[in-house]
This record gives sequence, structure tokens and C-alpha cells, in this order.
Amino acid sequence: MILARQLRKDMSLPERTLWQLLRQRPGGYKFRRQHPIGPYVVDFCCVSERFVVEVDGSAHDNIDRAKFDERRVSFLKENGFRVLRVSAQRVLRDASDAAQAIVARVASPLHQPAAGPPPRAGEAA
Repeated sequence: MILARQLRKDMSLPERTLWQLLRQRPGGYKFRRQHPIGPYVVDFCCVSERFVVEVDGSAHDNIDRAKFDERRVSFLKENGFRVLRVSAQRVLRDASDAAQAIVARVASPLHQPAAGPPPRAGEAA
């Protein structure tokens, strides 16, 4: 919790820029910034939709950092979260477009429901 508080104070420029848009609850979705989930602190989280947004800067190109990111994404997915990685460059280039893309992904269901009722016992699908 202390780490999350410190990270909120030390957000990068792309994170601060994106936060200015996500804090306005686009699409009616409430996001939290620098939110702790298990042993990790994610950049942004829409808890109600179990959706995480990670802003990747140049540090994420480092091999050790990439392995850490892989473990974090695996942990989040195993715990029912969807994860979207957005490049810091994209946010700086067009934060509004990045925020719209995030909302579109939050709104898209994880699984598409079947077109009709399940087949009855003994019937082929």
C-alpha cells in the first residue's frame, strides 16, 4: 500500500496524461491508478470489469523487465484480470485515442455468448 501511494506521486508523464482522461470515468468505467493487486501494483485498474492497463515505456524493453512483466501478466490473468499494454509513445502521441481504445477494450466481453440455447442431451451440436 505504501508503494502504491509513492508510485501515485511519482507517475511518469504518459501515466499522468492518461490519468487525466481515465479519471473522468470514460464510458462510465471507474479506473484506479497505481492499484495494488496481490504482490504487484498496476498502472490503472477498472476493478468492476477486472481490467488492467499497463503503460509501457522504454524500460519495458529490458530483458529482465520483460520477464518480470510476463510473470505479472500471468499472475493477473490467473486471477481473472484482462490486461492491456499501451506504449507510452502512443499515449504521448494521442492520449485521447489511447483512452478511447482502452474503453473499447473494457467494453468488449471476454467471451462471446453462444448464439442459442445449448443442445439437448443426446443431440449433436
